[in-house]
Amino acid sequence: MNNQQDRQVYLSVDDPFTGSILSDILGNLTGASPRPSVEDWLMGIAQAALDVALDGTEASQISLLITNDDTVHGLNARFRGLDEVTDVLSFSPDYPGHWEGEGGPPRDLIGTGGFDFVLPPGEPSPLGEVIVSYPQAKRQAEERGAPLEHELALLVVHGVLHLTGHDHVGPEETALMQSKERTALAKLNISE
Repeated sequence: MNNQQDRQVYLSVDDPFTGSILSDILGNLTGASPRPSVEDWLMGIAQAALDVALDGTEASQISLLITNDDTVHGLNARFRGLDEVTDVLSFSPDYPGHWEGEGGPPRDLIGTGGFDFVLPPGEPSPLGEVIVSYPQAKRQAEERGAPLEHELALLVVHGVLHLTGHDHVGPEETALMQSKERTALAKLNISE
């Protein structure tokens, strides 16, 4: 299996974040020759996360969006019940996530189950979508004194791991998820 072919990443980076990533992160990379494009760098992170999460066995596809605080805030409020910005959201058809708001989720968000998408022959199954707030990633990197490269990569990896069913609710789940995050970042030679 050729993982690069069998693992599809559909990438969207909202304006002005392509330029920000280029100047804030890729312009500072040492040892990268030639310097990767923003798209290649982000897709490489997602591919490494998929390789670690799926143990190299499954064909799959994901969508990755790098966007602003307003978009993430709105999605977080609608789909998690939290009226605040967060760093990364993951939406998976197989793992519903956690409703954090008061009461229960709105009725239109409660799935009825039993609905499968029909895919063309040979089309890999969609794992879901990862949505990252670039401004929040930047703030968190500054707060932690960590390189922005590490923070953004960690958030992408973290989101992909959620798509594959990993979580950080209990100590054992958290330890496993953090171990997989470190493994994926090590594959990319990204350190804190």
